[in-house]
Order: sequence, then C-alpha cells, then structure tokens
Amino acid sequence: MTLKTVYTNDLLDSASGEFTADVNSLSPSTTYYYQAFMTVSDGNGGYTEIVSDTIGSFTTTDNVPDTPSGWLELPATTGSEDYVGVFYGEDGSSEEYRNYSYNYSYTYYASLWTAYPLTKALTTGSASTSSWRFNPNIDQSKQVSITKNSYGTMYGNDTYSRGHQCPNADRKSDDTMNLQTYYATNQTPQIQQNFNQGIWSSLEDAERALVSSNASEVVYVVTGPAYRTVGGSETISYLTGATGKNANPTQLPVPNYYWKAFLKVKWNGNTVTSASAIGFWFEHKTYTGDSYTNYAVSVDFIEQKTGFDLFANLPGDNTSGIEKTAEANTSWTSFQSF
Repeated sequence: MTLKTVYTNDLLDSASGEFTADVNSLSPSTTYYYQAFMTVSDGNGGYTEIVSDTIGSFTTTDNVPDTPSGWLELPATTGSEDYVGVFYGEDGSSEEYRNYSYNYSYTYYASLWTAYPLTKALTTGSASTSSWRFNPNIDQSKQVSITKNSYGTMYGNDTYSRGHQCPNADRKSDDTMNLQTYYATNQTPQIQQNFNQGIWSSLEDAERALVSSNASEVVYVVTGPAYRTVGGSETISYLTGATGKNANPTQLPVPNYYWKAFLKVKWNGNTVTSASAIGFWFEHKTYTGDSYTNYAVSVDFIEQKTGFDLFANLPGDNTSGIEKTAEANTSWTSFQSF
C-alpha cells in the first residue's frame, strides 16, 4: 500500500467540524482510503498528533478520453515527497482562486518545483508585500532563516538574493497571493547580478508577456531549482552560516541549475484538443549579454534532467497523445504563437 499525505488550508477553528483537502493525480477506477489527522502544539515546544478513528474510502470514475484529471500545471507526485502543498488567494480555498502548488524538500530547504496558472488578471493590480516570512504550514526549523535578513547577513555572502520561484509580479491582483510569494519556501539562494537580475528576470518578463495582451489566455507554469541531474554526480556548494547569526541550516546547499516550463492548451468545451509546451534550462552562473531564448529546450529535456513528470494531467502520457506531442516542442517562437 502506498501512503500519501495531503495537506489542507481549510483548518478547523473548534474542537470538532469538517474540512476538505484537494487530491490530484489519482488513477481512474481505483478505490482510495483516507484517514484524517492533525498535529497540534502542546504549548511547551512539542507537538501532539490527533488521528481520526474513522477510515473512509471513495472510488474514482473512469477517465474521459482527452479530459484533464487535475490542474494542468501540476507535475505527477510519487508519495515520496517531504511536503506537497497549495496556497489560495483571499477569496477562498477553491480551484478558481488557487495561487501556487509546491513540492518542498526538507533536505535542500527549497521547493523542488513550484506550479501555478498565469493570467493577465493575476498580474494586474497594486498588491505588494516585499516582506519575507515563514510558511505557516511548515515548522520553522525546516525553513531557511532568511525572513528578516539577507544571505549576506545570515551567511556572509552577498552574491545571492532570495530568488522567488512564483514571482511576486505574477500575483499583483490579490494581497494574500502576493504575500504568499514571500514565504521562505518560495525562494532559493540565487545569484543576484547577471542571473536573478538579468537572464532570469528577462524570462519572467517574457512569461508575463505571454498573457499581457489577451485577458482570456492562461499559461500554466512550473519552475524549480536542480542540485544534481538524474544520474549525475555534480558537486553541490554550500553557504556557511555567519558567526553569531544562528543561521538555519548552518550549511545551506546552492542549486547548480534552474529551470522553467510553460504550457498552453486549446479546448473544445471541457476537452483539451491540443497543447504546446516549452522549457528553459540554465546552469546557475552569471550570464552577460546573453538571451534566455538561447536556453529553450523541450519539456522532455527537463524531465530527463530532473526526473519529474511535468504537466502530468495532460491527456495522453510521455509516450503517446497530446502530452507527448506538446512536451517534444523546442521552439519558443512556435510556443508563443500557439
């Protein structure tokens, strides 16, 4: 039996009640069993786990051909992730107001992928937080301690900035969504000069340009760092906590690569009829006088490097159908005009 933990933001405010959680990437015609549990502070720095006596079940229906079974931006999950979560905007925990999903690693103190839909409406507005804070759903000891100070202060290295994975500029319409982009779990140590402030920023501008002229356009985005490629033995460098700063962790790994993937789809009612995707892959280094367009790759390439199954809710799979066709594309120009 495979066990998977699914988290919810729909928290109880009393000793009893009901809550819901979103479950994605389920198989058709399959019976699943579930049991609720809560972790509650005991007020003395420890935690108590309360487990429901009831085990429930439900059976999924048959898949309708060429109909997505979940949010299109989501990679597949395996059940081996440390923490997979999702944030919503201030209008409630519903699919319509989803902000971003993330796969957080306790080993790397980073989200190995962050996935979200992008529309013109989400990038339009004046929401602005600019204040880093801890993710309230994860113990602070499992998050890097740079909410009040920079990497230069906490690790004595000004090379790196707190680089967003879901950019704050992609979430300007909603104060809650914008604030959530400033959680420590949504950043990594990213070279500031000539990377975060250069080629990566230009790619994020291009990301928003995909939806800026069409209010109905939706682009599905997934992005992340990579420390080693599949089968690779790359050396991982570490930032060392500055003396007297109580940096957590004392040795923080720095990504060797960064990647981003985009997806567009065409619909007939609720059915996806075609799709196009494109990826970008960068070594984590400085780039001078170089364009992000030179680093366009297929989504297949990113999957081979990371081991993730991206856009797993597209119809078909990696060997046939719409997903295979979309993820083989390597042309940025073709993707833009899709």
